[in-house]
Amino acid sequence: MKDIILAKFAEVFGDAQEVQTYFAPGRVNLIGEHTDYNGGHVFPCALTIGTYGAARKRQDRKLRFFSMNFEKLGVIESSLDDLVPSKEAGWTNYPKGVMWAFGQRGMEIPCGMDLLLNGNIPNGSGLSSSASLEVLTGFILRDFFRYEVTNQDLALIGQFSENQFNKVNCGIMDQFAIAMGKKDHAIFLDTADLSFEYAPIKLENAKIVIACSNKKRGLGDSKYNERRSECEAALEELQKVVRINTLGDLDEADFEKYKNAIGSDVRRKRAKHAVYENQRTIQAVEALKNNDVKRFGELMNASHVSLRDDYEVTGIELDTLVEEAWKAEGVIGSRMTGAGFGGCTVSIVQDDAIDAFIEQAGRAYEAKIGYAADFYVVEIGDGPCKL
Repeated sequence: MKDIILAKFAEVFGDAQEVQTYFAPGRVNLIGEHTDYNGGHVFPCALTIGTYGAARKRQDRKLRFFSMNFEKLGVIESSLDDLVPSKEAGWTNYPKGVMWAFGQRGMEIPCGMDLLLNGNIPNGSGLSSSASLEVLTGFILRDFFRYEVTNQDLALIGQFSENQFNKVNCGIMDQFAIAMGKKDHAIFLDTADLSFEYAPIKLENAKIVIACSNKKRGLGDSKYNERRSECEAALEELQKVVRINTLGDLDEADFEKYKNAIGSDVRRKRAKHAVYENQRTIQAVEALKNNDVKRFGELMNASHVSLRDDYEVTGIELDTLVEEAWKAEGVIGSRMTGAGFGGCTVSIVQDDAIDAFIEQAGRAYEAKIGYAADFYVVEIGDGPCKL
């Protein structure tokens, strides 16, 4: 891939002298969905697919962006004096947002750059192509200008830029999983205080299979922010009867005891998901530590049911993929992953059943939905790096 992006860089920008190349992974969340902004636990891992970048400093303040994923858009030009979000800027709002966020932390970008990107994460799939691009941009800025920031700082800067510049009220999970990824490990992260541990993923004779629904979704204009505000309202109601800082502070018994303080059925369902999903995530990591992959799969299945019925973020596409997975031989567990409303499912499938599962689920999905899903057998990889 390094040779491919360098050759394209030379074609687009005239030559490839003094160009550096980089990579930041995508991520998938194995369990713990919509808990990250509710003070709960998540369990994501970085993938070996992600975003590749070739970058070079300029002598002026000009920014020139080119994506091999959106070649028809050509070179998109901007400037360090124009770090404001706009609809016309399209995907370049993500790297520009990170440059802006560095400036907000007192790390002004001293010169412009030419940046070429090529991602092999399906766009709009829910595998965090935007967070991958944010972490990649931060990694490049740190390398170019020798800023004293850790990988964890890069995650926080990426989240800040997405919240404040791109106005998507995302939690910390995506950027954290990408910036802190470790090969063959998932990250058991407490989003309330950012304490975390690496948990080895030992799937004996099984692999992670991601199914992309190919239903595109835009986070900013989806119901994501609505769900978040419903949970915030439920938390305020609960805080009148029990001393908690986040929904993640409750276990199932506590929730059942105090749930009637929540004034609407809808908000009660949203809060129930946040509480129960957090506990499922804690139990799932414990199951993995005990080499109980079967139990882990059962908790994945329960997670999807909750996301479908209590949080209502699945939709016919994701439900079809998961229900077909549950029917298939050799599937240990399956659930939607990411924000929902399209995007992907994640399944753990026994090695000898993968081909049949993909064929069977793919055929049923296309028959019901009218277009095909894409399937990826993925491996767990490291965080960002210089190539």
